[in-house]
Amino acid sequence: MSTAEENMKEPGGWEAFRTGQKDAIPIGLGYFAVSFALGITMKNAGLTPIQGFFISLLNNASAGEYAGTAMIAAAASYIETALMVLAANARYMLMSTAFSQKFSEKTGMIHRCVIGFVLTDELFALGIRQKGYLEPKYYYGMMSVAMPGWAFGTMFGVIFGSLLPVRIVSALSVALFAMFLAVIIPPARTNKVIRNVVLIGFLTSFLCTVIPGVKELSEGVRMITLTIVIASAAAFLHPVKEEDL
Repeated sequence: MSTAEENMKEPGGWEAFRTGQKDAIPIGLGYFAVSFALGITMKNAGLTPIQGFFISLLNNASAGEYAGTAMIAAAASYIETALMVLAANARYMLMSTAFSQKFSEKTGMIHRCVIGFVLTDELFALGIRQKGYLEPKYYYGMMSVAMPGWAFGTMFGVIFGSLLPVRIVSALSVALFAMFLAVIIPPARTNKVIRNVVLIGFLTSFLCTVIPGVKELSEGVRMITLTIVIASAAAFLHPVKEEDL
């Protein structure tokens, strides 16, 4: 069997599940810490620990949950809340489209839908860097660690978060960004294209916060626009060959 055929072959077995769990431990711990701040927001909005737990379990998106919680606190209508959450989570449509290319054509629709339901920035970054086609069980392993970390962290944030000093809560919020950097830096060190894309992304994101007219746009619109432009340019200038997946 050629190297290309081996890369295209989707591995099986629960070994992939256990590997996914192991790789996602830092993400689960980071989610648990960061979601404390989200729990405090939910408590201030009048939500109970159980409500906070299930909101985070069923909506794995920090920006979307913050936006939804703010709308709940403001007693907004269902339609207004849905539109706000849709705008905050719009980037996941782009991420899911790109992530779908990491799976073999034999990967069923049920697997794709379940994975799409729990597609987060950090799990996307960890999954996209895997060599070859991604085994669904590997992603399920990551989900089994990340989802409880996010949900239980939110619940405990509702219960105990308001007792913590503001400085500690702020420090916990930074932990997720540090964890995300730990995911993208290793491949950026060994791949020149990835390194350049990351640096360009940092630079243009900063410029969009200071350029008149652009900085007035919502963060979600800026993020989607930059993602489309930078990713399209990188794909056009440096296409990935099938044998390099």
